[in-house]
Amino acid sequence: MTLLESFLSSAFFVLYLVCLFTVCLLTFRKGHILLGILGIFLPFLWLIGAVLPAKRGSRYDVEQAERYRASAPA
Repeated sequence: MTLLESFLSSAFFVLYLVCLFTVCLLTFRKGHILLGILGIFLPFLWLIGAVLPAKRGSRYDVEQAERYRASAPA
């Protein structure tokens, strides 16, 4: 394996780990469990799950509703 191949392999692995801890967690928090699980094998599904609106009652939806209520004028 050449130096370039080693560098690119390492870079893609680091990118995968970053996506795992950011986009994947956002997908799960938005309530898209199936996309989160399938995203382990096809990571672009994590991006789809992160862009889709949150399911009603999901952790993300509840946090957004609380944040909206807190910022609304009394």
